[in-house]
Amino acid sequence: MPGKSRQVTDKSLILRIALPIALLQIAAMAIWQPAARAENGRFSILEENDSIFFDSDRYYTQGLQLGYLGPSVASTSPWATPFDFLSSDLGFWPDGSSVDRRYEISIGQQIFTPSEIHRSHPDPSDRPYAGWLYGGIGLLQDTDHRQLDHLELQMGIVGPSSYARQAQNDWHQFIGVQKAAGWDSQIHDEPGIMLSYERRWRFLQNLGGGLAVDAIPELGATAGNVMTYAEAGTLLRFGRNLTADYGPQHMRPSPSGTSYFNEKALDGPFGFYFYIGAQGRAVARNIFLDGNTFEDSSNVDKKIFVGDLVGGLSLFWSDNVKLDTSVIYRTKEYDHEGRDEKYAGINLSFGL
Repeated sequence: MPGKSRQVTDKSLILRIALPIALLQIAAMAIWQPAARAENGRFSILEENDSIFFDSDRYYTQGLQLGYLGPSVASTSPWATPFDFLSSDLGFWPDGSSVDRRYEISIGQQIFTPSEIHRSHPDPSDRPYAGWLYGGIGLLQDTDHRQLDHLELQMGIVGPSSYARQAQNDWHQFIGVQKAAGWDSQIHDEPGIMLSYERRWRFLQNLGGGLAVDAIPELGATAGNVMTYAEAGTLLRFGRNLTADYGPQHMRPSPSGTSYFNEKALDGPFGFYFYIGAQGRAVARNIFLDGNTFEDSSNVDKKIFVGDLVGGLSLFWSDNVKLDTSVIYRTKEYDHEGRDEKYAGINLSFGL
Protein backbone atom coordinates (compact mmCIF):
# COMPACT_ATOMS: atom_id res chain seq x y z
CA MET A 1 0.00 0.00 0.00
CA PRO A 2 1.51 3.38 -0.98
CA GLY A 3 0.34 5.12 2.24
CA LYS A 4 1.87 2.48 4.46
CA SER A 5 5.13 2.51 2.51
CA ARG A 6 5.34 6.29 2.85
CA GLN A 7 4.70 6.10 6.61
CA VAL A 8 7.36 3.47 7.21
CA THR A 9 9.80 5.41 5.02
CA ASP A 10 9.13 8.61 7.00
CA LYS A 11 9.72 6.79 10.26
CA SER A 12 12.95 5.27 8.97
CA LEU A 13 14.20 8.64 7.74
CA ILE A 14 13.55 10.29 11.09
CA LEU A 15 15.33 7.52 12.98
CA ARG A 16 18.26 7.43 10.56
CA ILE A 17 18.88 11.16 10.88
CA ALA A 18 17.75 12.18 14.36
CA LEU A 19 19.10 9.31 16.46
CA PRO A 20 22.70 9.28 15.16
CA ILE A 21 22.83 13.10 15.37
CA ALA A 22 21.59 13.06 18.97
CA LEU A 23 24.12 10.44 20.02
CA LEU A 24 26.95 12.24 18.24
CA GLN A 25 26.01 15.47 20.01
CA ILE A 26 26.23 13.71 23.36
CA ALA A 27 29.56 12.22 22.31
CA ALA A 28 30.91 15.62 21.30
CA MET A 29 29.93 17.15 24.65
CA ALA A 30 31.64 14.28 26.49
CA ILE A 31 34.84 14.68 24.47
CA TRP A 32 35.13 18.36 25.32
CA GLN A 33 34.67 17.77 29.04
CA PRO A 34 37.74 17.46 31.28
CA ALA A 35 39.27 13.99 31.41
CA ALA A 36 36.70 11.48 32.60
CA ARG A 37 37.14 10.10 36.08
CA ALA A 38 37.37 6.37 35.50
CA GLU A 39 36.96 5.65 39.20
CA ASN A 40 33.31 6.69 38.87
CA GLY A 41 32.48 4.08 36.22
CA ARG A 42 30.76 4.42 32.86
CA PHE A 43 27.22 5.06 31.63
CA SER A 44 25.87 3.62 28.36
CA ILE A 45 22.88 4.13 26.07
CA LEU A 46 22.17 1.27 23.67
CA GLU A 47 19.55 1.60 20.92
CA GLU A 48 18.64 -1.21 18.51
CA ASN A 49 16.02 -0.75 15.79
CA ASP A 50 15.11 -2.26 12.44
CA SER A 51 14.36 1.20 11.01
CA ILE A 52 17.70 2.93 11.62
CA PHE A 53 19.13 1.79 8.28
CA PHE A 54 16.31 -0.36 6.88
CA ASP A 55 12.71 0.34 5.80
CA SER A 56 11.22 -2.18 8.19
CA ASP A 57 8.96 -2.41 11.22
CA ARG A 58 8.70 -6.09 12.06
CA TYR A 59 9.99 -8.96 14.23
CA TYR A 60 12.56 -7.54 16.68
CA THR A 61 11.63 -3.95 15.99
CA GLN A 62 13.01 -1.95 18.94
CA GLY A 63 15.36 -2.27 21.91
CA LEU A 64 16.58 0.37 24.35
CA GLN A 65 18.93 -0.26 27.26
CA LEU A 66 20.53 2.05 29.81
CA GLY A 67 23.51 0.69 31.69
CA TYR A 68 26.15 1.48 34.25
CA LEU A 69 29.56 -0.23 34.39
CA GLY A 70 31.21 0.23 37.76
CA PRO A 71 34.89 0.95 38.42
CA SER A 72 37.41 -1.79 39.14
CA VAL A 73 36.72 -3.69 42.36
CA ALA A 74 39.70 -3.76 44.72
CA SER A 75 40.76 -7.20 45.94
CA THR A 76 40.39 -6.02 49.54
CA SER A 77 36.86 -4.64 49.03
CA PRO A 78 33.81 -6.50 50.41
CA TRP A 79 32.42 -6.21 46.88
CA ALA A 80 35.11 -8.69 45.78
CA THR A 81 33.47 -11.52 47.78
CA PRO A 82 31.24 -12.85 44.92
CA PHE A 83 34.24 -12.87 42.57
CA ASP A 84 36.38 -14.69 45.16
CA PHE A 85 33.60 -17.25 45.62
CA LEU A 86 33.49 -17.96 41.89
CA SER A 87 37.27 -18.16 41.52
CA SER A 88 38.73 -19.46 44.83
CA ASP A 89 35.81 -21.40 46.31
CA LEU A 90 34.27 -22.86 43.15
CA GLY A 91 37.39 -22.76 40.98
CA PHE A 92 35.17 -21.68 38.11
CA TRP A 93 36.78 -18.35 37.30
CA PRO A 94 40.54 -18.21 36.75
CA ASP A 95 43.22 -16.44 38.73
CA GLY A 96 45.83 -14.41 36.88
CA SER A 97 48.69 -11.98 37.31
CA SER A 98 46.35 -9.17 36.20
CA VAL A 99 42.67 -9.36 37.10
CA ASP A 100 40.10 -6.59 36.53
CA ARG A 101 36.70 -7.11 38.18
CA ARG A 102 33.61 -4.97 37.66
CA TYR A 103 29.88 -4.85 38.30
CA GLU A 104 27.26 -3.75 35.79
CA ILE A 105 23.61 -2.83 36.16
CA SER A 106 21.09 -2.24 33.37
CA ILE A 107 17.47 -1.51 32.63
CA GLY A 108 15.91 -2.09 29.23
CA GLN A 109 12.92 -2.76 27.03
CA GLN A 110 12.55 -4.85 23.88
CA ILE A 111 9.59 -4.90 21.47
CA PHE A 112 8.62 -7.72 19.10
CA THR A 113 5.87 -7.54 16.45
CA PRO A 114 4.60 -9.56 13.47
CA SER A 115 5.45 -8.65 9.90
CA GLU A 116 2.10 -6.91 9.31
CA ILE A 117 1.41 -4.48 12.14
CA HIS A 118 -1.69 -2.81 10.67
CA ARG A 119 -3.97 -5.84 11.02
CA SER A 120 -6.25 -5.77 14.06
CA HIS A 121 -6.40 -9.58 13.95
CA PRO A 122 -2.82 -10.75 13.32
CA ASP A 123 -2.05 -13.84 11.27
CA PRO A 124 -1.78 -16.72 13.81
CA SER A 125 1.19 -18.14 11.89
CA ASP A 126 3.09 -14.85 12.26
CA ARG A 127 5.20 -13.75 15.18
CA PRO A 128 3.18 -12.68 18.26
CA TYR A 129 3.21 -9.18 19.67
CA ALA A 130 5.39 -9.15 22.80
CA GLY A 131 7.36 -6.85 25.06
CA TRP A 132 10.05 -7.38 27.70
CA LEU A 133 10.84 -4.83 30.42
CA TYR A 134 13.73 -5.82 32.66
CA GLY A 135 16.51 -4.91 35.02
CA GLY A 136 19.83 -6.70 35.20
CA ILE A 137 22.98 -7.06 37.29
CA GLY A 138 26.20 -8.62 36.09
CA LEU A 139 29.72 -9.55 37.16
CA LEU A 140 32.63 -9.20 34.73
CA GLN A 141 36.21 -10.39 35.17
CA ASP A 142 39.04 -9.75 32.71
CA THR A 143 42.03 -12.02 33.31
CA ASP A 144 45.41 -10.98 31.89
CA HIS A 145 43.67 -9.14 29.02
CA ARG A 146 43.13 -12.59 27.49
CA GLN A 147 39.89 -13.91 28.95
CA LEU A 148 36.59 -12.28 29.92
CA ASP A 149 34.02 -14.05 32.10
CA HIS A 150 30.53 -12.59 32.29
CA LEU A 151 27.72 -13.67 34.62
CA GLU A 152 24.41 -11.77 34.37
CA LEU A 153 20.96 -12.02 35.94
CA GLN A 154 17.99 -10.31 34.28
CA MET A 155 14.53 -10.09 35.86
CA GLY A 156 11.42 -8.33 34.61
CA ILE A 157 7.97 -8.67 33.08
CA VAL A 158 6.67 -9.93 29.73
CA GLY A 159 3.29 -8.80 28.47
CA PRO A 160 1.13 -5.65 28.71
CA SER A 161 2.95 -4.52 31.88
CA SER A 162 6.15 -4.20 29.83
CA TYR A 163 4.58 -1.06 28.25
CA ALA A 164 5.77 -2.17 24.81
CA ARG A 165 2.43 -1.24 23.27
CA GLN A 166 2.58 2.28 24.67
CA ALA A 167 6.22 2.72 23.71
CA GLN A 168 5.61 1.76 20.07
CA ASN A 169 2.27 3.44 19.48
CA ASP A 170 3.05 6.65 21.35
CA TRP A 171 6.21 6.97 19.28
CA HIS A 172 4.26 6.28 16.08
CA GLN A 173 1.73 8.94 17.06
CA PHE A 174 4.53 11.41 17.81
CA ILE A 175 6.10 11.01 14.36
CA GLY A 176 2.77 10.77 12.50
CA VAL A 177 2.89 7.06 11.63
CA GLN A 178 -0.11 4.73 11.83
CA LYS A 179 -0.26 2.82 15.11
CA ALA A 180 0.23 -0.94 15.30
CA ALA A 181 -3.28 -2.37 15.44
CA GLY A 182 -2.85 -5.87 16.88
CA TRP A 183 -1.50 -5.33 20.38
CA ASP A 184 -4.69 -6.76 21.94
CA SER A 185 -3.36 -10.19 20.95
CA GLN A 186 0.01 -9.79 22.67
CA ILE A 187 1.50 -12.36 25.05
CA HIS A 188 0.01 -12.17 28.56
CA ASP A 189 1.73 -10.79 31.63
CA GLU A 190 4.34 -13.13 33.10
CA PRO A 191 7.29 -12.47 35.41
CA GLY A 192 10.53 -13.29 33.65
CA ILE A 193 14.03 -14.33 34.65
CA MET A 194 17.20 -15.19 32.75
CA LEU A 195 20.61 -16.22 34.06
CA SER A 196 23.40 -15.97 31.50
CA TYR A 197 27.05 -16.97 31.54
CA GLU A 198 29.59 -16.34 28.78
CA ARG A 199 33.34 -16.80 28.43
CA ARG A 200 35.47 -15.07 25.81
CA TRP A 201 39.09 -15.64 24.86
CA ARG A 202 41.32 -13.11 23.11
CA PHE A 203 43.98 -14.13 20.56
CA LEU A 204 45.81 -10.96 19.56
CA GLN A 205 48.50 -10.29 16.95
CA ASN A 206 50.29 -6.93 16.87
CA LEU A 207 50.90 -5.54 13.38
CA GLY A 208 53.14 -2.59 14.29
CA GLY A 209 52.41 1.10 14.35
CA GLY A 210 49.91 0.60 17.17
CA LEU A 211 47.64 -1.57 14.97
CA ALA A 212 46.59 -5.12 15.76
CA VAL A 213 44.13 -7.85 14.86
CA ASP A 214 42.45 -10.24 17.24
CA ALA A 215 40.01 -13.14 17.28
CA ILE A 216 37.58 -13.52 20.18
CA PRO A 217 35.78 -16.88 20.30
CA GLU A 218 33.00 -17.25 22.86
CA LEU A 219 30.89 -19.94 24.50
CA GLY A 220 27.87 -19.34 26.70
CA ALA A 221 24.44 -20.36 27.87
CA THR A 222 21.25 -18.65 29.05
CA ALA A 223 18.54 -20.30 31.15
CA GLY A 224 15.13 -19.04 32.25
CA ASN A 225 11.45 -18.90 31.38
CA VAL A 226 12.09 -15.97 29.00
CA MET A 227 14.87 -17.59 26.96
CA THR A 228 16.95 -20.74 27.25
CA TYR A 229 19.72 -21.37 24.73
CA ALA A 230 23.35 -22.33 24.23
CA GLU A 231 25.59 -20.11 22.12
CA ALA A 232 28.94 -20.19 20.34
CA GLY A 233 30.55 -17.56 18.17
CA THR A 234 33.63 -15.62 17.11
CA LEU A 235 34.43 -11.96 16.62
CA LEU A 236 37.27 -10.73 14.35
CA ARG A 237 38.62 -7.18 14.80
CA PHE A 238 41.22 -4.87 13.27
CA GLY A 239 42.23 -1.57 14.82
CA ARG A 240 44.00 0.22 17.65
CA ASN A 241 43.73 -0.28 21.43
CA LEU A 242 41.91 -3.58 21.07
CA THR A 243 42.72 -4.73 24.62
CA ALA A 244 40.42 -2.07 26.12
CA ASP A 245 37.32 -4.26 25.52
CA TYR A 246 36.07 -7.50 23.99
CA GLY A 247 33.78 -6.08 21.34
CA PRO A 248 30.67 -3.90 21.16
CA GLN A 249 27.61 -4.42 23.31
CA HIS A 250 24.31 -5.83 22.03
CA MET A 251 21.05 -6.99 23.62
CA ARG A 252 20.10 -10.64 23.99
CA PRO A 253 19.58 -12.79 22.04
CA SER A 254 22.42 -11.83 19.71
CA PRO A 255 26.20 -11.72 19.60
CA SER A 256 25.55 -10.12 22.98
CA GLY A 257 28.88 -8.49 23.66
CA THR A 258 29.36 -6.83 27.02
CA SER A 259 29.57 -3.38 28.54
CA TYR A 260 33.15 -4.10 29.64
CA PHE A 261 35.73 -1.37 29.00
CA ASN A 262 39.12 -1.12 30.73
CA GLU A 263 40.55 2.39 30.45
CA LYS A 264 43.81 1.19 32.06
CA ALA A 265 44.56 -0.91 28.97
CA LEU A 266 44.56 2.10 26.62
CA ASP A 267 47.82 2.96 24.89
CA GLY A 268 47.25 6.51 23.68
CA PRO A 269 44.14 8.69 23.64
CA PHE A 270 42.41 7.28 20.57
CA GLY A 271 41.18 3.85 19.59
CA PHE A 272 39.06 2.25 16.90
CA TYR A 273 38.28 -1.08 15.32
CA PHE A 274 36.35 -2.59 12.47
CA TYR A 275 34.73 -5.89 13.34
CA ILE A 276 32.81 -8.78 11.89
CA GLY A 277 31.46 -11.78 13.74
CA ALA A 278 29.02 -14.64 13.86
CA GLN A 279 27.09 -16.49 16.54
CA GLY A 280 25.01 -19.64 16.46
CA ARG A 281 22.37 -20.56 19.06
CA ALA A 282 20.56 -23.78 19.93
CA VAL A 283 17.26 -22.51 21.32
CA ALA A 284 15.20 -24.53 23.80
CA ARG A 285 12.93 -21.69 24.94
CA ASN A 286 11.95 -18.29 23.57
CA ILE A 287 8.84 -16.87 25.21
CA PHE A 288 8.47 -14.30 22.42
CA LEU A 289 7.84 -17.20 20.01
CA ASP A 290 6.66 -20.06 22.27
CA GLY A 291 4.16 -17.90 24.14
CA ASN A 292 3.42 -17.85 27.84
CA THR A 293 4.77 -20.59 30.09
CA PHE A 294 1.73 -21.33 32.27
CA GLU A 295 -1.26 -20.30 30.11
CA ASP A 296 -2.35 -20.32 26.49
CA SER A 297 -1.29 -17.37 24.35
CA SER A 298 -0.29 -16.49 20.81
CA ASN A 299 2.66 -18.59 19.65
CA VAL A 300 4.43 -19.97 16.61
CA ASP A 301 6.67 -22.97 15.89
CA LYS A 302 10.21 -21.73 16.51
CA LYS A 303 13.34 -22.98 14.82
CA ILE A 304 15.86 -24.69 17.08
CA PHE A 305 18.98 -23.34 15.37
CA VAL A 306 19.39 -19.61 14.76
CA GLY A 307 22.43 -17.72 13.49
CA ASP A 308 23.53 -14.08 13.51
CA LEU A 309 26.09 -12.19 11.46
CA VAL A 310 27.29 -8.84 12.79
CA GLY A 311 29.61 -6.12 11.54
CA GLY A 312 30.40 -2.52 12.31
CA LEU A 313 32.79 0.12 13.61
CA SER A 314 33.75 1.22 17.13
CA LEU A 315 35.45 4.52 18.01
CA PHE A 316 36.70 5.72 21.38
CA TRP A 317 38.43 8.82 22.65
CA SER A 318 40.54 8.12 25.73
CA ASP A 319 38.24 6.89 28.49
CA ASN A 320 35.84 9.79 27.87
CA VAL A 321 33.52 8.38 25.24
CA LYS A 322 33.03 5.28 23.07
CA LEU A 323 30.65 4.94 20.12
CA ASP A 324 29.71 1.55 18.63
CA THR A 325 27.74 1.07 15.43
CA SER A 326 26.54 -2.30 14.18
CA VAL A 327 24.36 -4.08 11.65
CA ILE A 328 23.02 -7.54 12.50
CA TYR A 329 21.60 -10.11 10.10
CA ARG A 330 19.59 -12.96 11.65
CA THR A 331 18.38 -16.19 10.10
CA LYS A 332 14.72 -17.17 10.37
CA GLU A 333 13.57 -17.85 13.94
CA TYR A 334 10.23 -19.56 13.26
CA ASP A 335 8.26 -21.41 10.60
CA HIS A 336 6.46 -19.26 8.02
CA GLU A 337 8.71 -16.27 8.76
CA GLY A 338 8.56 -14.11 5.65
CA ARG A 339 12.22 -13.23 5.38
CA ASP A 340 15.43 -13.14 7.35
CA GLU A 341 15.74 -10.31 9.84
CA LYS A 342 18.16 -7.40 9.94
CA TYR A 343 18.49 -4.46 12.28
CA ALA A 344 21.06 -1.92 13.41
CA GLY A 345 22.43 -0.78 16.73
CA ILE A 346 24.09 2.33 18.15
CA ASN A 347 25.74 2.27 21.57
CA LEU A 348 27.22 5.31 23.31
CA SER A 349 29.17 4.99 26.56
CA PHE A 350 31.12 7.60 28.47
CA GLY A 351 33.11 7.95 31.68
CA LEU A 352 31.48 9.66 34.65
